[in-house]
Amino acid sequence: MVSSAHEAMHQIFREDPGLVARVLPKAGIAFPEPTATRLVDTDLTEIKPLARRVDTLLEVEVDTADGGGYLLLVESQGKPDPDKFSSWAYYLAHVHAERKLPPVLLVVCQDKNTASWAANPIRIGLPVHTSMMVFPLVLGPDNVPSILDPDEAAADLPLAVFSALAHAKDPALPAILDTLAAAVDIVGDDVAVEWVEFTEVGLDNTQARAHWRKLMAMRTSRFPGRGTIIEETRIKAHAEGRVEGRVEGHTESRAKDILRLLEVRGIDVPEAARERITTCADLDTLGTWFDRAITAADTDELFREA
Repeated sequence: MVSSAHEAMHQIFREDPGLVARVLPKAGIAFPEPTATRLVDTDLTEIKPLARRVDTLLEVEVDTADGGGYLLLVESQGKPDPDKFSSWAYYLAHVHAERKLPPVLLVVCQDKNTASWAANPIRIGLPVHTSMMVFPLVLGPDNVPSILDPDEAAADLPLAVFSALAHAKDPALPAILDTLAAAVDIVGDDVAVEWVEFTEVGLDNTQARAHWRKLMAMRTSRFPGRGTIIEETRIKAHAEGRVEGRVEGHTESRAKDILRLLEVRGIDVPEAARERITTCADLDTLGTWFDRAITAADTDELFREA
């Protein structure tokens, strides 16, 4: 389950594994077009006390002359962390040894400084001899374009959501979210509901999240218990609907009682009076009319002012 901006940045590739093939060209990174992409277990532990877990691991098939495919390791990085260099090198070496497929490291970031740091080649070895080098691919606000056309965003909503999350610290984010909200309206609730909530959770506890909540209308919650605007609105609407339903049922029953009582007493009820009784939504007023219907000589007396 998505629980933070960090999780959302890599889990979006679990939600839509084919996204990688669409976002890399947008960032100017040329890669073979995949024919299939599937999730792989992210646990890379070899020795029990030493747990290693890559954020998201995808196996990508490509239709090329040499066939085969590659493993894509997606890491979400919120800030520079030198310890990650050794972890990333370990991940790549481990999956290559285990699965015999070329590994590729993709680091996704939400700020330019972290993206610039993550793009540095990783050298492992002695100053006089490099034993291993790692060249990460990086997606961040510098190379993931902002999507400001609602039609373009609606054509690929997961890509538009990823773009918005990649620009989560961009001053232009409100305009990006406005575009995304317009795209949601174009696509419709049935398709967009999960991406609406994914966006909110991915924005974490920021002013942008509050802005996104204001943009969103009532939709069904996909992450119950996360306190998103969709869930809150759904619960509130459900509660209000139950109250309104009970009130509507009571008013309808009381209106029928009044008309029945007048009918039994032989009181003529003009059409205008009947409509006034049946459309009244105030239980107190209906109660007053019911009491008067016991003795009233006509409907004028029923409706008289106190």
